[in-house]
Amino acid sequence: MKHFALLYFCFLFALSAFSEEIAIEHATLYPISGGVIQEGTILIRNGIIAEVGTGVNVSDAARRIEGRGKHVMPGIIDTHSHMGVYPWPGVDANSDGNEATDPITAHVDALDSVSPEDPAFQRAAAGGATTVQILPGSANLIGGKAITVHVIPGAVTVDQIVFKEAPRGIKMALGENPKRVYGTRNQLPSTRMGNFYLLRDAFTKTVEYRDKWERYNKKQTKEPPEKNLKWETLLQVLDGKILVHVHCYRADEMMHMIEIADQFNFKITSFQHSLEAYKVADILAKRNIAAATWADWWGFKVEAWKGIPWNAAHLVSKGVVVNLHTDSSDLVQRMNVEAEKTLKYGMSEADALKTITIWPAKMLGIDRYVGTLEKGKKADIVMFDGPPLSIYSHVLLTMVEGRTTYERRAK
Repeated sequence: MKHFALLYFCFLFALSAFSEEIAIEHATLYPISGGVIQEGTILIRNGIIAEVGTGVNVSDAARRIEGRGKHVMPGIIDTHSHMGVYPWPGVDANSDGNEATDPITAHVDALDSVSPEDPAFQRAAAGGATTVQILPGSANLIGGKAITVHVIPGAVTVDQIVFKEAPRGIKMALGENPKRVYGTRNQLPSTRMGNFYLLRDAFTKTVEYRDKWERYNKKQTKEPPEKNLKWETLLQVLDGKILVHVHCYRADEMMHMIEIADQFNFKITSFQHSLEAYKVADILAKRNIAAATWADWWGFKVEAWKGIPWNAAHLVSKGVVVNLHTDSSDLVQRMNVEAEKTLKYGMSEADALKTITIWPAKMLGIDRYVGTLEKGKKADIVMFDGPPLSIYSHVLLTMVEGRTTYERRAK
């Protein structure tokens, strides 16, 4: 009965996406790509933004949403989530985020662990989140593939929430976590030098694997090499087909990781949890490596002691692409408040909004589709009852591709 109800919900959800024209009228709009628009209208057709601005013509057939006194911005995007791979309730039976049996598990895929029925998706939608990247945990040096999904409560299968245009990512992790997990087993890695040795070893074996296949394809050998899904995945990293996201707190470790990337000729897309990125901001900007960090989380373990609340604003001032990520199914419910906090430490309001919209979209390779209110983009939208950068504002409505994923009940 439960599954029937969910399927019915999904049927209605899909049907509503393409069966009507929607107009949000008279609202204060935050396009992100330009200045704030007062008394503006967004016209949505077939799940896509058809028009944005003032003086938009709306047909009589359109469903009209009164936006007077309301504030509308693009849906919020989080580049670091474990929703679905650690679904609520947090019991061992639901712990599917870390394949902690080998420090190099490039061949496993978060897509296979995601439970779309995790109640956290509903809570995230209530906070205005429309897109998240779900990664494996940080027990392993290479933890597996990440998947970008739409936040759609009530989905039954992961296929219903996958952001199909998004390139795949891969999770790597440095520092305390992998050396703690395996060091307590008296196994490599138990130190940071063990961490980097195993990373170099993995990419060395990947290059050898590629060489074997090239010799076979050139008919220099008779027997094909045995297929290895681990090295196949890392080959996609070397070929630039997978975005590399590295969990890393310390600036010196960021530099070591960049050395490895240079040695094996691959690109790092982002450093996640990058609390010390402010120390190497110029280098990150020059290399176009993004930084995902928090507004004011630090000090929860030794490698997180040197975080500063000015980190995000300083990185932005140096030209680094920044996302205020969460790593939390709780924090994702109020990312607008996290962005608000950065104002105290030197961020402009326009840039603070970018840290939860267009910049994370760029990190995930989906900025062509979401992250701003522009004609032709997906109608991923959140509407507040006050300015989005205010702790006193509430989310009234969240939409993914023009479909309602959350609506606040009137009191």
